[in-house]
Amino acid sequence: MKPAIRQRPLPAGPALDGLHPVLDRIYRSRGLRDSVELSLSLEGLLPSRGLRGLSRAAELLADALTSGRRITLIGDFDADGATSVALGVLALRAMGADSPDYLVPNRFHYGYGLTRPIVDLAARQGAELLVTVDNGISSLEGVDLARELGLQVIVTDHHLPGPAVPAADAIVNPNMAGDEFPSKHLAGVGVIFYVMAGLRQELRRRGWFRDRSVPEPALAGLLDLVALGTVADVVPMDRNNRILVEQGLRRIRAGCCRPALTALLEVAGRDPAEAVAADLAFAAGPRLNAAGRLEDMGVGIECLLAEDPRHAAEHARRLDALNRQRRTIESDMQAQAVADIESRLPTAAGDTGPALCLFARDWHQGVVGILASRLKERFHRPAVVFAPAGNGAIKGSGRSVPGLHLRDVLARVDALHPGLLDRFGGHAAAAGLTLAEKRFGAFRDAFLAVVEELLPPEALQAEILTDGPLDPPDLSLDLAQAIRRGGPWGQAFPEPLFHGTFRVISRRIVGEHHLRLRLRHPDPDGGEVDAIAFGALDRGWDGQGEHVELLYRLGVNQWQGRTRLQLVVENLFAASPQP
Repeated sequence: MKPAIRQRPLPAGPALDGLHPVLDRIYRSRGLRDSVELSLSLEGLLPSRGLRGLSRAAELLADALTSGRRITLIGDFDADGATSVALGVLALRAMGADSPDYLVPNRFHYGYGLTRPIVDLAARQGAELLVTVDNGISSLEGVDLARELGLQVIVTDHHLPGPAVPAADAIVNPNMAGDEFPSKHLAGVGVIFYVMAGLRQELRRRGWFRDRSVPEPALAGLLDLVALGTVADVVPMDRNNRILVEQGLRRIRAGCCRPALTALLEVAGRDPAEAVAADLAFAAGPRLNAAGRLEDMGVGIECLLAEDPRHAAEHARRLDALNRQRRTIESDMQAQAVADIESRLPTAAGDTGPALCLFARDWHQGVVGILASRLKERFHRPAVVFAPAGNGAIKGSGRSVPGLHLRDVLARVDALHPGLLDRFGGHAAAAGLTLAEKRFGAFRDAFLAVVEELLPPEALQAEILTDGPLDPPDLSLDLAQAIRRGGPWGQAFPEPLFHGTFRVISRRIVGEHHLRLRLRHPDPDGGEVDAIAFGALDRGWDGQGEHVELLYRLGVNQWQGRTRLQLVVENLFAASPQP
């Protein structure tokens, strides 16, 4: 079914100063009201004031440093968790900590978060202060065990807390009740960045750097890691996150970044000197994530920590190989899932119901989140996908559509059916859960019923917001480059998407799955422009007629020393000839 296509409304008010009219329209439709909001300098970064628990966390960390106690960071197995661990380790080293350690639960053996087995392992390895990064807010049992064993625990997280929170010595999470930090959208790596800044301030107050002749570290040098983790975790790109990401990107483009960032981009065929947020989202991030999905995120963290560019490049090549393996697994799982869904539809245009809930015994639990996302995008339905987790359990990952808070759905299922879920957590757009395989059917029925109860019917109609059509003079390389420089774009601050009808002058298949098009604008004064439609053959776009309706982005194509405008096609439909 073709989605409803609607242009973003343009709020009333004066134009922003000194901008191309199209860029002005783009910014104002995303909520910018003043030209000062375009400044992404570090001076605009929100102060830590109001970030509840930060002062206490800084004191505990400073006490551990001054007494020589062993600090162990407990991470998560995604890119946000990996960058959080790496940033914490590097910052602690720079501030004089004695060999800070880290542990990342292997998703296939330990599961997510500060579990009791992870606490046991950390205690056996001599940990005295545990610091969770990008996890911990739901680890009630793990924190209780750590306290029983005499370990102190600092929880740093950004996920939504449940009805109860762990009895940690300090909790830093902008989404805690009563927290007054203005931005609730920090990624886990953003939270630990603020905590390390708080620690530096506390150590400065105690005279630590002066007394030990330890130079105060410039934590801005770690913003490349903050940028990668923030973009990869797809958190809303409010102004504070845009500052963090832009400052990190500037360091990457200038070559003043971790060797890993350069290596991950280069192995993906991206030029670090031209890096934008999309390169982190679609090149560096997936390769880092591949380690946690298929093996152990320790491979990714060691890449991020590598000081020697050659070692970083070796790790990056390993991550690239894992990512290629992940893509193959994902493709097979997606084909199986789509065939299963479509086989149960009464007609080719049949209704899939209010949500999708699937499980197969041969699926890979490290890839279920990606598959849920792909199914959500294809069918515009909330999707939860499960894979075996051993010992009779299955693990699921879900993605939601606008208008449905997925964690709230799982909380209601849990309230209506106590004992059905072993554990769950997440936020509005994504969530994870674990349950017994024998309860899958009962969960599917309960999940579908709650979604049907909570999801407004109009939310099942896919809607795409665009930035409208472009006149022929605006189909220009100058505007494409201005948009590329005008980010960082991301969640809740999306890269501009345009809409229009064109006549196809020529088309040819490239790379087996893609279409390269030569298009003519329907305006009498319109000229011709090149376009690329990635994955066009897989989506059935090669059979469209002479006139096509496009959703597209303005791209910059650099090839053989030439830089040209290129439309990047996001969606394509057959169209009638323009009068």
